[in-house]
Amino acid sequence: MPATALWAAPRSRSTAFFRSMLQYGDITALHEPFCNVADFGETDVAGRTVHSAGELIDAIKELARDRTVFFKDTTDHRYPEVLGDQEFLAGTRHTFLLRRPEEIAASFYALQPDMERADVGIEGLYEVYLAVLAAGGPPPVVVDSDDLVERPAATMAAYCEAVGIGFRPEALHWDASKRDEWQRTDRWHVAVSNSTGFSKSRSTYRHTVENNEELAAFAAHHRPFYEFLHDARIRVQETAATA
Repeated sequence: MPATALWAAPRSRSTAFFRSMLQYGDITALHEPFCNVADFGETDVAGRTVHSAGELIDAIKELARDRTVFFKDTTDHRYPEVLGDQEFLAGTRHTFLLRRPEEIAASFYALQPDMERADVGIEGLYEVYLAVLAAGGPPPVVVDSDDLVERPAATMAAYCEAVGIGFRPEALHWDASKRDEWQRTDRWHVAVSNSTGFSKSRSTYRHTVENNEELAAFAAHHRPFYEFLHDARIRVQETAATA
């Protein structure tokens, strides 16, 4: 079975998504391995330390030969090795998690006020999406994070069906805890560490696109890429089985 990738815009509830996938105990799940290589020069892959994106791609391919592998990463970084590896693009099940750029900009800025336009990440998400299409692999799957928190059971059921994983309703809930996987970046994951499931609650921020011209410009740049991907999203329908 090919590895499943979740490419996510930052601050798009992707770590909550990852936390849910951990509830599928027979999955080897990797948390932001490409981002770790970019930021820290290394990452752990099932007990093996790798030091480059190329080495990481090889490690993921090797793992996926005999187990179910899921990894999630964020596109505030650009990963040329991924974009240039046609075999990896075509041979991996690529999925995408989306959030409104205005919300991402405010949330990211609250943690990193010196952010740059690319940090919103949706243009990067769009670039990976087009690369996957061009490589001719399985059709990409796009999830709207609004659906994820508004109708988590139906959304995760639809996602699991699309990627060939048996949906487990019990995976919608977990014990609040920190995880070793995100120890280096713990301050970005406070909310999910304290969570026990997908939450509809929305944070409020001092700086938003309404009162900060730079954030408004950042969000406006990413808006066309968001709209393109949003149009390609899974249309989630509530059902009696998942509601």
